[in-house]
Amino acid sequence: MANPVFADLPTTIFTHMSALAVQHGAVNLGQGFPDEDGPLAVREAAAQALVEGPNQYPPMRGRIELRQALARHAKRFYGFDLDPETDIVVTSGATEALTASIMAIAGEGGEVVLIEPSYDSYRPIVEAMGARVRVVKLAAPGWRLDETALRAAFTEKTRAVLVNSPLNPIGRVFDRAELDGLARVLREHDAVAICDEVYEHLVFDGRAHVPLASLPGMFERCLRIGSAGKMFSLTGWKIGWVTGPKELIRVVANAHQFITFTTAPALQLGIAHALEHEMEFTLNLTRRFEANRDLLRDAIVKLGFQPLSCEGSYFLTADISALSNEPDRAFCERLVREAGVALIPLSVFFFDGKPDNLVRFAFCKQRAVIEEAVARLGKFFC
Repeated sequence: MANPVFADLPTTIFTHMSALAVQHGAVNLGQGFPDEDGPLAVREAAAQALVEGPNQYPPMRGRIELRQALARHAKRFYGFDLDPETDIVVTSGATEALTASIMAIAGEGGEVVLIEPSYDSYRPIVEAMGARVRVVKLAAPGWRLDETALRAAFTEKTRAVLVNSPLNPIGRVFDRAELDGLARVLREHDAVAICDEVYEHLVFDGRAHVPLASLPGMFERCLRIGSAGKMFSLTGWKIGWVTGPKELIRVVANAHQFITFTTAPALQLGIAHALEHEMEFTLNLTRRFEANRDLLRDAIVKLGFQPLSCEGSYFLTADISALSNEPDRAFCERLVREAGVALIPLSVFFFDGKPDNLVRFAFCKQRAVIEEAVARLGKFFC
């Protein structure tokens, strides 16, 4: 009687590993959320708006103050000229933004290309819309996006590709050559890119995040998704957005109105304040998390892990082949029980043909938490 797309889904690995972490008193480097709240001034701005009101339905597309702040942010960092009235929809988090965008583009009989490893919500949302998933699978250790593989995945039925850069779970930041190849394929197939860019400011080692929409002729083909939670360490607020050409945004808004309709007005005003006054927090967060990555990478390599390159996001991937011949999930479950550190097996981010020798560390934590996790791993493996 139930929708099989959702009825057949197991409990997510994040819930499973977090529950094990609580049960065994483990340091949780599994689920990717910061363990410190964002700027006090942002929280105070939202609190003041909550007390002063109004607390009734805000405009369906979002408070104009937030849409204007988002337009200024896009202009400052990427040179986009967005019309706050027509080119932006505020959503209840980036997952809702993804859902509304997929609903707007995918449909019965169509196809959507996913780039694996991919965030776990993509496939069920696409399939629930009656669309078929086609896959481009990246390969370790370089995880490069190959134009030939993209062409093989696209057909005359392809309506969209989901592009996540920086990419959760592996921290790849697609470079200009990869994006140019993707742009060529999209133009040839008259398809749309749904660009999950929630980690847009978490790019390391002097790299620049290049939105696909900034390439020549691509703005009209791209829906860009952003997240206040990732930018300002306020993941529980669930403030996201979609930006793009007005013709596509109109359809996204039509879907959004039947999902959540709108989003808490006080929190929207808090994020509008953050975008205007607290971007230094976001840029400092990048530097802090880059230092965490370096600390973690340098420590685990001494223990026998083989870290892969991490160019952005919250996450570092490592090969466990030198430590164990167990499948990655069994390794992670044993590690949380015996070493008191929770990680995520990378195989959960693939549908089939899964690698089973890679694990994901989340380093979006306080430095002391990273150090405690490293100490526990050191005691266990040495």
